[in-house]
Amino acid sequence: MVKSLITCDCMGSQTIDAEGLAKATGLQVLPPCKALCTTQINRAAEAMKAEDTVICCMQEVRTFEALADELGTSIPPLLDLRDRAGWTADSTPTLPKMSALVAEALLPAATVRAVDVVSEGLCLILGSADVALDAAERLCNHLGVTVLLSDTAALPDSRAYDVIVGKLRNATGALGQFDVTIDALQQVEPGGRGGFSLTEPRDGGRSQCDIILDLRGGTPLFPAHEKREGYLRAEPGHAPAVAAAVMAASHLVGTFEKPLYVRTEPLLCAHSRAEKTGCTRCLDLCPTGAITPDGDHVTVDPMICAGCGACSSVCPSGAISYDAPPVDLTMRRVQTLAKAFLDAGGSAPRLLAHDAHGAEMIRLAARYGRGLPADAIPLEMSAIGAFGHAEAVAALAAGFAQVTILPGPGADRPALAAQIALAQAIAGEGRVALLDTSDPDALSDTLYGGQAAAPVAIPVRPMGTRRQITRQAARALHPEAPSLPLPEGAPYGAVLVDTGACTLCLSCVSLCPSGALAENPDRPELRFQEDACLQCGICSTICPETAITLEPRLNLADEALRQVVLNEEEPFACIECGALFGVKSTIDRITEKLQSHAMFSGDKLRMIQMCDDCRVNAQFHAENNPFAAGERPKPRTTDDYLSKRRDH
Repeated sequence: MVKSLITCDCMGSQTIDAEGLAKATGLQVLPPCKALCTTQINRAAEAMKAEDTVICCMQEVRTFEALADELGTSIPPLLDLRDRAGWTADSTPTLPKMSALVAEALLPAATVRAVDVVSEGLCLILGSADVALDAAERLCNHLGVTVLLSDTAALPDSRAYDVIVGKLRNATGALGQFDVTIDALQQVEPGGRGGFSLTEPRDGGRSQCDIILDLRGGTPLFPAHEKREGYLRAEPGHAPAVAAAVMAASHLVGTFEKPLYVRTEPLLCAHSRAEKTGCTRCLDLCPTGAITPDGDHVTVDPMICAGCGACSSVCPSGAISYDAPPVDLTMRRVQTLAKAFLDAGGSAPRLLAHDAHGAEMIRLAARYGRGLPADAIPLEMSAIGAFGHAEAVAALAAGFAQVTILPGPGADRPALAAQIALAQAIAGEGRVALLDTSDPDALSDTLYGGQAAAPVAIPVRPMGTRRQITRQAARALHPEAPSLPLPEGAPYGAVLVDTGACTLCLSCVSLCPSGALAENPDRPELRFQEDACLQCGICSTICPETAITLEPRLNLADEALRQVVLNEEEPFACIECGALFGVKSTIDRITEKLQSHAMFSGDKLRMIQMCDDCRVNAQFHAENNPFAAGERPKPRTTDDYLSKRRDH
């Protein structure tokens, strides 16, 4: 069944080329409505009764949801064409852009994995008595409240909530599973007449709670505290902020879905080997501290992870990848937008990657300003940090002339800047840019005034891992370039070996997490496959001769896909059997150094020049052989024991 597209020109404020859309998208596009959400609501009702229908209106989503409830059906997919394409001051036809947005909307949505988080409403309030006790009075009818005071001066006589005295040592966890440790803990003794008394203070008191309401001011309990679910903080002197935090806390009771933002593959992780630290890119970036070392790899606490996506962008091996939505869906969205735009007759499109804050800026720019140019195609990301260098380069290779990233207020700008610098090094200056503004008019002005470079002549749409896509996209952008220099810290590059210092001990081979370094079982050789190198640095750290250095670059030649020899030497032939073993220069050097040593006189020095089998054989037949022994004792039998008894 062919999908139907229900469009609306919003009281004639935008132009909808229904015939052109039908031809470009292959959908059944009915004549545009004038007022789909009001006088022509029956058209929306008919669309909801039919299957495979897309309604092109996002502003009145509440109206359509109410209508779907009334009809007892599910709401069809909604698509915003007006704000993102229809309302624009650009006189260029918007058909290619609308076609691209429709094609993207038809992609299957990803299923977001989630776990249930249960909060029973146990709330710990921190702060001075004048603020914390007032908050407790307002919350005690909704939550199980405990107030932590620093002294006994303002101990209340109410038992509507619990009061304890002490000093918070630390707190860990998130919504539904906070764990707190309190020193000098004193609890109320509820019996007796007069004011309540307190127990004797004790250190190391531990307890659990579901919510922490921090009204102390000063330093927050957690890094990136605004991303820690269940942790609410407000400055005690700002009454509206305190009221908002109290209101938010009152709603944190029940079962909540916690998205699992990232997917991990520990076997691919290059964090460390043999207690030698290698890659720490995700650890250095994680704003919430959700990523911690766990042996040779890292682990992600899904309850603390806020889903910023930065770890997915910087991970060189794919051990951590964003999963809400998955990386491959983001790549398909980018490639679908480019292909549909070009197929509909457009040329040199520009991609604008943004988050929910950017989507609101686009709506404001469309309603009150010039909107977006006809060649600027918006791509909304649930986490802008997940749009890294691989996605940007893939977009350019797919046919976009330029990629602009618009971060929201909560974005990690240093992490984005590093990814943009890497993308620029791969794609070329001017192709990838950061637009850091919260002004809708400035957004429009920048996009209208920008001049993009010419797009790639032959678009490509590679699939695979982020590394594979980056390499193929870079080759499409630079078909003649053998190699591209990259900034320090890039996850692509070469291993350089000082052959004069390298002894071919092959310690680097045994610890290489990606298999980029390998040995030759038949000869003393150190082999290297550059495409597999993660630039984790373990090889240079472990090298006893400090013979290894790293060179960040993206080698686009075919030789990067196969093993090349970095260092090789002549093997040594066993002086007894002639079998090849070891490295000739190393054995010659050891022999020369030990020939005057008293412990290696005579045949002992020759054993250094023997293979393992011959060395054992020579040792066995040598004088003063430690393996030699006298005649083996005869086993004692039962008759031996019985005869001994008879003799006695």
